[in-house]
Amino acid sequence: MHVFQTNILRPYISFLVKNKTLRYPDFKNYLVMRFAIIMALNMQMTIISYMVYRLTKDELSLGMLGLWEVIPAVGFSLVSGHFVDKHEKRTSLLICFISYLVLSLFFIMLSFGSFQKQAGVQLTVWLVYAGVFIGGAIRAFLSPGTFALLGLIIPKKHYANASVWSSTSWHAGAVVGPLIAGSIIAISSFEVSLVVVLAIEVVALIGLLRIPKQIVHATGKEPILKSLGEGLKFVFNSQAVLAALSLDMFAVLFGGAVALLPVYADDILKVGEVGFGWLRAAPAIGSIIMSLFLFVIPLKTGAGKKLLWAIAGFGVTTIIFGVSTNFIISFAVLMAGGMFDQISVIIRGTILQLYTPDNMRGRIAAVNTMFISSSNELGALESGLTAKWMGTVPAVVFGGVMTLVVVGVTYLKAPVLRTLKLDPNNKE
Repeated sequence: MHVFQTNILRPYISFLVKNKTLRYPDFKNYLVMRFAIIMALNMQMTIISYMVYRLTKDELSLGMLGLWEVIPAVGFSLVSGHFVDKHEKRTSLLICFISYLVLSLFFIMLSFGSFQKQAGVQLTVWLVYAGVFIGGAIRAFLSPGTFALLGLIIPKKHYANASVWSSTSWHAGAVVGPLIAGSIIAISSFEVSLVVVLAIEVVALIGLLRIPKQIVHATGKEPILKSLGEGLKFVFNSQAVLAALSLDMFAVLFGGAVALLPVYADDILKVGEVGFGWLRAAPAIGSIIMSLFLFVIPLKTGAGKKLLWAIAGFGVTTIIFGVSTNFIISFAVLMAGGMFDQISVIIRGTILQLYTPDNMRGRIAAVNTMFISSSNELGALESGLTAKWMGTVPAVVFGGVMTLVVVGVTYLKAPVLRTLKLDPNNKE
């Protein structure tokens, strides 16, 4: 048994020892920062969404959370990329982190039962929406800032491997965050869990401060409209970038089953707060499992075809989750969906790092936020609206079917994906 375990672990031990990406101290601090902030934000959204559903018992309120986050995430992305390209990256992120700390204090105030009793349910929920709106605006600057910083602290030859590590740290935070949130809510309260969020954000801030300031590659005072136009023009003129972004955007838009997890946890699977935390963490657990394979089996060959198959698999798991009434099956398919999604995330992230010039990283990452990050919240809104209209289960199944349709259309309309390579010396 011991020999068998050693043989299984040997490739990973060898990988960790020989991995050159982890020899960069700034990159290790980046991973700590990214893990902590993503864990905190996932905890926060898990707590807030469950609190809102407990207050309203309305599926549409969950969709509204997505709407109020996507409006600023898209709107501010029009200027955030230009801002990040023109300013030092660590300083830009520092402003974001401090803003998140202030926002966490606001959510803590809203979580107290005494405040909710005095303000009333309706006002409390609308104040939550306001806080989510502010969080969406901050995220519009956080996403291009972290993307641009990663491209500056790691040599280009390590981008593919760094993307795996970065995505793994993101998903590790997405696993731990909901699990901790669900557990603390179950044994304590919404207030205590949100205080823990605040503490974790402080850890992320410390990780960021350990990274030195970076060179600003953009020069001159280019008009903002011209700057934004160049970013959009670059994306739409690069067929590989546009195809990858569009495919992922529509897949996430229709596959937003996660937004309805409070309904499944309380009313369909009946597993309560702890079960909700596990369901929320399941996709990220799957993503980490997939990362363990991708560390030793890179995605350089046939990346485009693998991207199509992965998103098709994501659509199938969404359909199965929609009709399941068994917690184990639901958890397993959510985890499988996370495995498929991780393939998509790493391929897309590597494409963006390889194809984006240093002086345009902020703008391209902002466009990525508009395409991908915002589609999560639009997907939440779509799920909430369709659940209100046709019922929770039909809404999730509909989203999975539409994801498969998107894959088919992309296969026919974007032939570049059939020959896509993730080689920094051969960007075909």
